[in-house]
Amino acid sequence: MGRYVIRRLLQMIPVFIGATLLIFLMVNVMGDPVAGLCGERACDPATAAQLRKEFGLDKPVWQQYATYMGNLFTGDFGTAFNGQKVTELMGTAFPVTIRLTIVAIIFEIIIGILFGVITGLNRGRSIDTTVLLLTLLVISVPTFVTGLLAQLLFGVKWAVIKPAVSPEAPFNELILPGLVLASVSLAYVTRLTRTSIAENKRADYVRTAVAKGLPKRRIIVRHLLRNSLIPVVTFIGTDIGALMGGAIVTERIFNIHGVGYQLYQGIVRQNTQTVVGFVTILVIVFLVANLVVDLLYAVLDPRIRYA
Repeated sequence: MGRYVIRRLLQMIPVFIGATLLIFLMVNVMGDPVAGLCGERACDPATAAQLRKEFGLDKPVWQQYATYMGNLFTGDFGTAFNGQKVTELMGTAFPVTIRLTIVAIIFEIIIGILFGVITGLNRGRSIDTTVLLLTLLVISVPTFVTGLLAQLLFGVKWAVIKPAVSPEAPFNELILPGLVLASVSLAYVTRLTRTSIAENKRADYVRTAVAKGLPKRRIIVRHLLRNSLIPVVTFIGTDIGALMGGAIVTERIFNIHGVGYQLYQGIVRQNTQTVVGFVTILVIVFLVANLVVDLLYAVLDPRIRYA
């Protein structure tokens, strides 16, 4: 196991460098940051040259990337064009988005797996058809429609919650935004769990457990569910980074100043340092989540061994 973890960590290095290089190149060719700083009126050549020199934009792209990667080892993600350190923006944005992601993942795990098990065990029955139709509806409706509708009903019409989340963004205010953020993923988890449960239900080891007279609950939890969770864990593990990076719409609807909000502001203002810095952290989240998922395989299935 130890050698496998070390090998995976070493494999992450070229992946990390390649992903950050691609992001850096894409961000630097999406527009002129100096033009964004000057606003609607074009900068005079002297001011533009001074700004490019101040932020290192007068250097070749490869040299800018090398400088950026060198600064990463010291924990320096650069400075935004407003003079604020990117690490300061991260310090305020990531805790909020992490709390929002935790709420969303909890909904995915509890509701998604529970509905998936119920429908998988009752395949072809009315409850199975009903849940499949509901999940198909959730997948078909865009997230911004779901978010605005939930905000209108629960925040404005019924006044169950506040229409917007406070700057502190405590867990109790993130329940509805978390459900909205997790809605599509929750539907996929339900359908994935249902399919996996239905397939493994016909497996020989389940029939053997039934023939031995084991309690139904033990068969479901210890045998059927455990072997059916591998594809579900894979999806949830990769979905963690997707939720953190894809929360732009949800955070805009509920006025949450998290990662999605900062990414949106960075893209609109062509603030390359902010965008690259935040996406770099998201790349690390993806890589670590994939490693954890691989290690969980051995926990769920004892037959899997890592050398």
